[in-house]
Amino acid sequence: MANIKSAKKRILTSKKREMRNKSAKSKVKTLVKKVEAAIEAGNKAEAEAALKVATSELSKAASKGIYHKNTASRKISRLTVAVNKIGE
Repeated sequence: MANIKSAKKRILTSKKREMRNKSAKSKVKTLVKKVEAAIEAGNKAEAEAALKVATSELSKAASKGIYHKNTASRKISRLTVAVNKIGE
């Protein structure tokens, strides 16, 4: 355990950040699963609606530094391609 005041503070702040990041990542994963479930079901309208929400949340996470911007872009791109393939 840390004895120095600044080290104690760093432990607390890093714990807060960890919780915030974990929450955001969990939310993104849930939204991505909803898009994938709609794709599996072949429901294009539902998939597009879910994709819009997931894209927004991924972009927010990337802007906050939770995901690297390229990682977020890759995930968005792959989901979009999968949604567009429904009905072909």
